[in-house]
Amino acid sequence: MTAWRRCSIRTRLTVAASAVMAAICAIGTVLTLLSARGRDLEYQKASLVVWAMRVIEQMVIQGPLTVLPDGPGRAAQLFDPAKRLVASSGDMAGKPPMANFGSESTTYRIKELCDLPDFPGQCRIVIDAPVHLANGTWRLYAAAPSPPWFGNPLLLALLVGGSALVVAVTALGTYRTVGKTLEPVRAIGAKLDQITATDLGHRVPLPKYQDELEDLTRIANRTLDRAQAAVEQQLRFASDASHDLRSPLAAMRVRIEDALMCPEETDWPKTAAALLDSVERLQELVTDLLQISRLDAGVGGRHEPVDLTTLVASELDHRPRRVRVVRDLAPEVMVSGDRIGLGRLLTNLLDNAERHADTMITVTARAEPGTAVLEVRDDGEGVPPEQRDAVFQRFVRLDASRRKDPGGTGLGLPIARQIAENHGGTLTIEDSPRGARFVLRLPRRVPQPEPALAGDEHGGREPAERSSDGGGGRPSR
Repeated sequence: MTAWRRCSIRTRLTVAASAVMAAICAIGTVLTLLSARGRDLEYQKASLVVWAMRVIEQMVIQGPLTVLPDGPGRAAQLFDPAKRLVASSGDMAGKPPMANFGSESTTYRIKELCDLPDFPGQCRIVIDAPVHLANGTWRLYAAAPSPPWFGNPLLLALLVGGSALVVAVTALGTYRTVGKTLEPVRAIGAKLDQITATDLGHRVPLPKYQDELEDLTRIANRTLDRAQAAVEQQLRFASDASHDLRSPLAAMRVRIEDALMCPEETDWPKTAAALLDSVERLQELVTDLLQISRLDAGVGGRHEPVDLTTLVASELDHRPRRVRVVRDLAPEVMVSGDRIGLGRLLTNLLDNAERHADTMITVTARAEPGTAVLEVRDDGEGVPPEQRDAVFQRFVRLDASRRKDPGGTGLGLPIARQIAENHGGTLTIEDSPRGARFVLRLPRRVPQPEPALAGDEHGGREPAERSSDGGGGRPSR
């Protein structure tokens, strides 16, 4: 079995096709031989019956015979009504009837019998024919050799030779056909083998036939496109992350070096406060990078029923905002998701809205057919339509964001969108009369009726929890 598994697909298919063809040829050969033997057997019986009828006709015309004519089997016996052997052929002289058919019949009977006393180890076609004469009923017995099981030896040789030739042609044809079929697969493998992490530009050439292999080639090329895009994204991400990490580290290094050059003249509390600001920015960036890596790896919390209205109210009550927040929250807008992740998403949207709002933020939660909708609007300058997708790209910060928050990381909104997508939803920027309107849509969870005897252990609704990540990163647009 191990050796069979190590064989190539070409070899396995060739062996399988040859085995199937050999089985078909064997069955066909057997059926053909059985049919040929059946015809030979009927021919032998017919010849024996014709011979017996001629003998009977001769006896009816000439009377009892003392010598039997040569028959097809060269073994015959003629008994008178008194059961005495009158004539015989071959070496049957002086022997009892060659076969016992039981009770005597008035018509002839013919059978194929094996291992008769006079023919041990052989099968013979034996006829028992009554001859009705004036002095009584005579019995004529004759035996002819049965055809062999394989019928005609020449036919057997032709069938075996033809079957061997068909199996050989099948094996050769299968081997060549499978080889031709697998050539594009080998080309795909060779091309894929040339691809490395630093050279993802190769693509598999399309085969000339529009078949399943072309579909496989297109799928392989699309996979390579996605892999190249993912690697390029990771490279850009690593480059941007290293740049953003170097900025606070460089600022901290410069301040420390300046302070150490003139330690007596340094205002250490002021220096420590400046360093602390850089450390906080660095910590926020590392936290966002960790969150991004967890989202990319598909690591998330346990999904459970979450009342979006309760979650939003809890987040708004948790921390006062510098601008007025208007709430329009419908009751019991239920979704299924990670409570902490959804809290992080909401915090990022609120922080971003607060950063760009002039006087007011409006938060709306409502239920639509099959969808839970959350809107966060501000009355700031808004986002131009051509840049609405760019703000969700990592480390992308618009000019307005850089003016209002120079220390932002550019990861808050990308994190929010990825959390939404991980929950099967969407996060987009839609038109608004003034400012930016961020719209979150999540699959709505229809509340199930509680059992009548559920008790306190399962009854009631859990209170909304605040995200343990707090404000998280500093989203920007």
